[in-house]
Amino acid sequence: MNIYIKRVTLIIGVISLCAFGIANKNSFGNNTPPSVKIVKRWDLPVILKEISGMASIDKDRFACIQDETGSIFIYNINTSTIQEEIPFAAAGDYEDIALVNDTAWVLRSDGKLFEVSTLFSKATAITEYTTELTARQNVEGLCYDKNNNRLLLAIKDGEPAGKDYKGVYAFDLATKKIIPEPVYKIAIRQELKTGNRKKSIEIMPSSIAVHPQTKDLYVTDGRNSLLLILDPTGKTKELIDLNSKEFHQPEGISFHQDGELFISNEASKGGGNILKVETIQ
Repeated sequence: MNIYIKRVTLIIGVISLCAFGIANKNSFGNNTPPSVKIVKRWDLPVILKEISGMASIDKDRFACIQDETGSIFIYNINTSTIQEEIPFAAAGDYEDIALVNDTAWVLRSDGKLFEVSTLFSKATAITEYTTELTARQNVEGLCYDKNNNRLLLAIKDGEPAGKDYKGVYAFDLATKKIIPEPVYKIAIRQELKTGNRKKSIEIMPSSIAVHPQTKDLYVTDGRNSLLLILDPTGKTKELIDLNSKEFHQPEGISFHQDGELFISNEASKGGGNILKVETIQ
């Protein structure tokens, strides 16, 4: 009888321990890395096969650039067509675009900014600004930080002030000057979780965007097909491994005002595309 009781007690204990483990896993999360789900896809015309940046205009339209032509393309996701092409400069290595009301800002990889004012009128005016950043830094990311009335510029390659981070610099829209010190420092080496394994990877920012509600900073890495999410202080929240078959070269990122997230990819064997996505845990 005593042996029987001990066995029953042992079985009950094992079952309780397993149940606690499941409850604990459900309550406190698991080790499954976060991922990104594609909700909808738009395949772009040939002229945008090298799409390198985009900015949301409204629910239907994006202002897009490609890295060889000095034009802004207005793309409508409702009709899947280019509505307008707006030239602003000669051919060059243009990397990203940001919208501030009816003014577009375009970033060239050598750190130059092009202000394209009254974008949606026939009287468009273009002003060029030189920053302290250069082609050596290979500046690829640009977005509008509305709360601080500034543009954010992210470098992809050599950081001028240090070797252990990639700087995100602020261009003050009131003074039209860049602030010398980076406002964010993205650690070059980040830990990427893949299943139950972790590996260190070098971050190469290709585009950035500020989430309209959380104010988190979203950073794509086109070379490694990654999405890095930083909190408003610059601390890493998530590093998400994008499926390189679906995200061949994620070079553009943008939010609608309601927080819907879009990522654009340069062409691989096919054409470029825009993907509406959701992050899932």
